Amino acid sequence: MDRPISSATHTRRQRRRWLLAAATLALVVVGLLAFRSVLQPSIGRDQLLLTTAEIGDVEASLTASGLIIPGREAVITSPIQSSIRRVALQVGEKVSAGQTILELDKEVTSTALAKLQDEQQQNRNKNGQLQLSLEKALNDLQSQEKVQQVKVRSLQSALRDEQYLLKVGGGTAESVRQGELNLRIAQLELQRLHEQIRNQRAANAADVRELGFTMQIQDRSIAELAGKLAQANISTQQPGVLTWVNEGIGSTVNQGDPLARVADLSSFRVRATISDTYADALHLGDAVVVRVNSTDLRGTITTVSPAVEKGVVTFYAKLTEDHSPVLRSNLRADVFVVTKAQHHVIRVKNGPFYQGGKEQPVFVVHEGKAQQRTVRFGVSNFDYVQIISGLQPGDEIVLSELKQYADTPSLILKN
Repeated sequence: MDRPISSATHTRRQRRRWLLAAATLALVVVGLLAFRSVLQPSIGRDQLLLTTAEIGDVEASLTASGLIIPGREAVITSPIQSSIRRVALQVGEKVSAGQTILELDKEVTSTALAKLQDEQQQNRNKNGQLQLSLEKALNDLQSQEKVQQVKVRSLQSALRDEQYLLKVGGGTAESVRQGELNLRIAQLELQRLHEQIRNQRAANAADVRELGFTMQIQDRSIAELAGKLAQANISTQQPGVLTWVNEGIGSTVNQGDPLARVADLSSFRVRATISDTYADALHLGDAVVVRVNSTDLRGTITTVSPAVEKGVVTFYAKLTEDHSPVLRSNLRADVFVVTKAQHHVIRVKNGPFYQGGKEQPVFVVHEGKAQQRTVRFGVSNFDYVQIISGLQPGDEIVLSELKQYADTPSLILKN
């Protein structure tokens, strides 16, 4: 026979069912939370590069490769074709004005100079002989002219006699005509001698001038070679430091070959190269920033080469602090040509996250998570990127590249 269940037993059973349901619900909630944590990716904070948005200046720039060079440098070339006989100074030594740097062999040039001087002496002798020869030829013509003048006067007198005899009836008309013909022939001969003497004088003057020009050219050649011979002891006109010298004793050098470089190392400038794609963006007076061993120095463009060589354009910049202690000759440097400047704007450090567009998503750190946020950018340079919208000063963003999480709206940051 069944007995009715007591109320206490019924209460215990109902309490057990409620506890079982609560436990099941708790297990479901824990499972959902665990599943959610599995679905939402996470990354260690120490694996990321972080930076904070701040207020500052951003200068848009073009990047060029630079080389620090002396402000003034003299290149000393060989005045003659010779060989190096002695090197007096070594690279790095100070050089005074007029101090000998190296000596060239003078024997070949001295022999050439002596040959030119001998040839000039021969020209002087030729000049004397030419003067005598020309004077003799002219004197002969002048003598012939005098003889012809006497002959003309004699024929004139004879013609007058024949004309007188014809007048008094003692001569003939034929004799007068013959006298007139002889006189005409003599006068023409005298005129020919006049012209010959004039032409001889002009020819004499031309011959003398030609030989004179030859002697002048020879004199200049002698003076030039003598000057080059005097410069065979290579020196400099300006004091400085010897930055390079040809130390190949005995080696042959041609005229115009560089032998040494002397630089004034009290000031420096920059020679930079950039792709010809940006040639139109370079202008005289543009501001530049020269980075030397993490030190930034400012300057301006002073010269832009008009020629393009192997796809690059060369330009020179003058530094405001051209005597900075960080500057060294032939030191490599990064050169940034400033094209546009924005002052007192929101900026973040440039890094792998920045893809160069005007707008892109960025991971912003907030309450232990990195959440994607769309950010608009302005001008940029090697160091900073301008923020137009999407970030405020003090916001912390991820600099690291996170392309693998491009479709993930949020990342959990693990300490």
